[in-house]
Amino acid sequence: MHTPNILLLALPLLALTLASCSSTDSSGDDVNNPLVASGSAPAPVGDGHGTLQGSTEVAEPQLHLMTVDTDGHVDLLDLADETTTGIGEVQDVSDTFTDGRHLFTSSATTGVMTVIDSGMWTWDHEDHFHYYRGEPKIIGTIDGTGEAMVTPGSSGTGIYFPDSGEGAVLDNDALAQGELTVRTEFSGQPHGGMLIPLSNLTLLTRPGIDATAASVQVYDADGELVDGSSAECVDAQGTITTPVGIVIGCDDGALLVTLDGDQVTFERIPYPADPPTDKATEFRAREGRPTVAAVAGDQGAWLLDTRRRSWQFIPTEAPLLQVSAVDDREGHVIALGNDGRILVLSAETSGTIAATEPLLAGTLKNPALLAGVELTTDQQRAYLNAPAEQQLHEIDFADNARIARTFDTASVPAHFAETGR
Repeated sequence: MHTPNILLLALPLLALTLASCSSTDSSGDDVNNPLVASGSAPAPVGDGHGTLQGSTEVAEPQLHLMTVDTDGHVDLLDLADETTTGIGEVQDVSDTFTDGRHLFTSSATTGVMTVIDSGMWTWDHEDHFHYYRGEPKIIGTIDGTGEAMVTPGSSGTGIYFPDSGEGAVLDNDALAQGELTVRTEFSGQPHGGMLIPLSNLTLLTRPGIDATAASVQVYDADGELVDGSSAECVDAQGTITTPVGIVIGCDDGALLVTLDGDQVTFERIPYPADPPTDKATEFRAREGRPTVAAVAGDQGAWLLDTRRRSWQFIPTEAPLLQVSAVDDREGHVIALGNDGRILVLSAETSGTIAATEPLLAGTLKNPALLAGVELTTDQQRAYLNAPAEQQLHEIDFADNARIARTFDTASVPAHFAETGR
């Protein structure tokens, strides 16, 4: 089996472009991530509680919904006063990613990945939180080939282009200051894989003979392969960071990657014997939860408890499009059904305990718009964009899946993310 030549490059493969308006601002990242390395937080000013120059500390989380319409206009909806602010424009967006503060937009046609700062973030101070707001702006772009995959981490943000096999890790300290700085850069064989920052290390998939990922390897801060640090992961798809470690979906279950000092440990969490349905390929959960969820083919949902190292299958009467785990004690899962309803599933009863009316009748008829639909959850609410209907929905999942608010948009909200968490 051929081993791809993946190494740190002396000259940059990916072109970075900074927007002229990039000023200093905020932090942003997985605030509940326990894998944070020392020095990974952005340099604060003032009292050292996460304030950055140009930001203001406020009393409550600055929750916003950032949308990108079909013409590329980027807007920021303030969930407190329901006002909307225009940020700028991006072109040909095919997918988006978020770290809770920044929105990363990717274009499959141009290969451009754009970083947009919402200016809203939360600082985790262990036993309490601090909340900040600054000016939203477009920070800059990275030029690659094809659609990018973005994986936020504790001290770095992973950018990977499957069509070229090229990738990079952005420094989060610099990103918090409004700058795009490549910490490490990689080049390997094109394949449908992923690049995941892990403190000052990097996890990178290695392709097999069929151009799909076959294993996961560890690289140090200089981009050099760490001897003896690899694990088989056939057809690796989907990843998420939990308080326990990083989850990567494999053909036979999940690979759990943990870090103790500089020591990386791989643990395999196999599916139950004779699993009743398809494997998990995309994981979602409320930020900071050890239990994550994934669509289980057309038969229901998977729940993966990273603390117990166990899977649970929750059957549903109709196929699901997206699922997100929202709590651990009650085992509640928020799901988007293929009929456009939002469902609240119970791990305890393996049933549906609440549901909305269909919310996406028009969008379900348009595959291009449906591809940009996103179901996101926080501690109290779930949010859903309905592009064809030109609406954003806020769902109180704890109150019988009640539609708390519906926001009409002036244009088609093709993509969206919740920021300020």
